[in-house]
Amino acid sequence: MPITHLFLALAVVFVWGTNFVVIHWGLAEFPPFVFATLRFTLSTLPWIFFIPRPAVGWRTLAQFGVLLGAGQFGLLYLAMRSEISPGLASLLMQSQVFFTIGAAVVFQGERMKALQIPATLMAVAGVALIGWHSIAGGGGSITALGLVLVLCASASWAGANIVARSAGRINALSFMVWSSPFAVPPLALLALAFDGWPAIAQSIPQASLAGWSTVLWQAIGNTLFGYGVWNWLLARHPASTITPTALLVPVFGMTASAWVLGESLDAWKVGAAALVMGGLVLNLLASRPPTAVPGHQPA
Repeated sequence: MPITHLFLALAVVFVWGTNFVVIHWGLAEFPPFVFATLRFTLSTLPWIFFIPRPAVGWRTLAQFGVLLGAGQFGLLYLAMRSEISPGLASLLMQSQVFFTIGAAVVFQGERMKALQIPATLMAVAGVALIGWHSIAGGGGSITALGLVLVLCASASWAGANIVARSAGRINALSFMVWSSPFAVPPLALLALAFDGWPAIAQSIPQASLAGWSTVLWQAIGNTLFGYGVWNWLLARHPASTITPTALLVPVFGMTASAWVLGESLDAWKVGAAALVMGGLVLNLLASRPPTAVPGHQPA
């Protein structure tokens, strides 16, 4: 991966990691599905009137929009309302790396490398440790429902990654803008079903400038920049090369949550983070191309 592409990936994961604190702030003013609906509405408008539609079918746009919007962020926001802390959510969401690789193996014929097997087992052990504490009582950091919701959100992100790769080399910003409208209807229906019209009618006009700033950051910084660049990179590199850079998301996420929100870094959280991130590091090593031997010509 060229160094400029690496820097782009690092910029994205920094935005995504610190964004869990921003989500926490936004959920203090908006119900989860209302927050997500506003995010993808502002990822669509007014940009869709100025950015041409990408050269990709409506079905691909719809699949990506629904998986990313209702699947990933709808479930993540619902979990973060009261079922999981921001730092722990930033760690668990990285299971998308292994969901993505698994989906690429099943649906796109990619082959797992030898190191990716112990990498996956390490990550599963880390998730199992978190799962144990979600059942035993994670000190207010996570519940069993939170664990399930965030893992489902991670799987939805992985599905969105696979859809984005299938679109090929297209204008990534255009792809994000034109897929975002497909996230709005299911999220709006979920907002009506789970949050209710009174909560919607009350939260939107009463939101503060800080609350609306979190929505704008979700739409512009996290969605248009973050996923636009991420999809651009996925179209140019194998999933097993790009997705492991997300191992820095929990570093930024857990650090920001501890520093800004005062989230505790208990020993079991550190242990789970070490296992998950150890698996991510192994997977990163597995994705590196073999080093050429001087003077050796491939057969």
